[in-house]
Amino acid sequence: MTLLLHTGLVLVSLLLTVQSAHVLYLMLYTWDQPDAEAKAKAPEEFVAPRLSFSVLLPARHEEDVIQTTIDRVVRADYPAELLEVFVICSADDTGTIGKAEEKIAALGREGLHNVEVVVFDDKPINKPHGLNAALPHASHDVVTIFDAEDDIHPAIFDLVNTVMIEDEVNVVQAGVQLMNYQSTWYSALNVLEYFFWFKSRLHYHALEGSIPLGGNTVFFKRELLVRLGGWDEHNLTEDADLGLRVSAAGERVRVVYDDRYVTKEETPPTLGQFIRQRTRWSQGFMQTLSKGTWKQMPTRKQRWLAFYVLAFPHGQALLGLYLLVSLGMILFLRVPVLVALVSWLPVLMLLAHFVTQAVGLYEFTDAHGLKATPKAVLRMAVAWYPYQLILAYAALRAMRRQLTGRTNWEKTQHVGAHRDKASEANSHAA
Repeated sequence: MTLLLHTGLVLVSLLLTVQSAHVLYLMLYTWDQPDAEAKAKAPEEFVAPRLSFSVLLPARHEEDVIQTTIDRVVRADYPAELLEVFVICSADDTGTIGKAEEKIAALGREGLHNVEVVVFDDKPINKPHGLNAALPHASHDVVTIFDAEDDIHPAIFDLVNTVMIEDEVNVVQAGVQLMNYQSTWYSALNVLEYFFWFKSRLHYHALEGSIPLGGNTVFFKRELLVRLGGWDEHNLTEDADLGLRVSAAGERVRVVYDDRYVTKEETPPTLGQFIRQRTRWSQGFMQTLSKGTWKQMPTRKQRWLAFYVLAFPHGQALLGLYLLVSLGMILFLRVPVLVALVSWLPVLMLLAHFVTQAVGLYEFTDAHGLKATPKAVLRMAVAWYPYQLILAYAALRAMRRQLTGRTNWEKTQHVGAHRDKASEANSHAA
């Protein structure tokens, strides 16, 4: 029995070590590959506006942030006649509908008439159903999605217009970045997950033709979206599912992450909100894995990469259990020296991840005119282990929900913590 336990510990330790090493490689991919870093950048010059854009803004109980978001999209540096904006709400969300209509009326008095509210009154009440309800209203060349709290860069449409024309692609995933890295004990770690995901990991997935797209600031030629049948209304990560369907269809995706042009968002305001958001993402990956779209990809490498990403929540759950078991064994169980050394390999990999993220914090803050301090790094170090356990708990919670057939949408609250309060006040006054 003891031999079996030791063998199992060694095998699990080696598996987690290899997996962690590969994740670390993906986190550093664009830094390690000069060509990839160059391709990630936005063009330095934009071509003249040619493509028209339909902007979908799904919103539910977003009274606090929706007006600012509408204002920033409408006032982007792009010809108004080439933009149309649809705020998407369920019929029971009278608060958000009222705020959106109030803003639309104010814009109309300025001569801007390219925003309307699309209301749906059937189920399911979730983001992908809302997007499908609005898609028939979209009439422009390119369809894009922004979340209700997004702060877009004014030049984002110029950027995508240029990339789509010059690179001849039908799908562009632009950068999304959480900003409020000091709001809570877990904010910095959450911010850096986004930083490495969009700045590095997604570029590898795009190169290999197996990419789980992000939920916003992603741009599709409308004809492609219609041909693919829109979004899966029963999937909790409809963005990742659609990205893999795009990949299976042989479409090339261009990923652009340039610090100057990222869409800015906020971390979930409470730990409960963060756990529910991460549970939804983990369960959505599990749904997509079970759905089997990834099996339709043409090459074995694409299929394996998709499987690896979609199975990642299971790995997080295993890592969390492993950390607890490993700690217990260190404290209460005597094991051979070699077994003990091997069991520490995943922990050493986690330390390597932490050092990488600590360096990333300085790069992130420098890019956005913020300031990282040794105190912020120390705070990250204290939060590191609890954060891994929270991720593991969310993955385990997702597994329980999946096994019990609970697939309701657990919405994340948005409070605008990433926004400059002065500019937001001016936007509401406009």
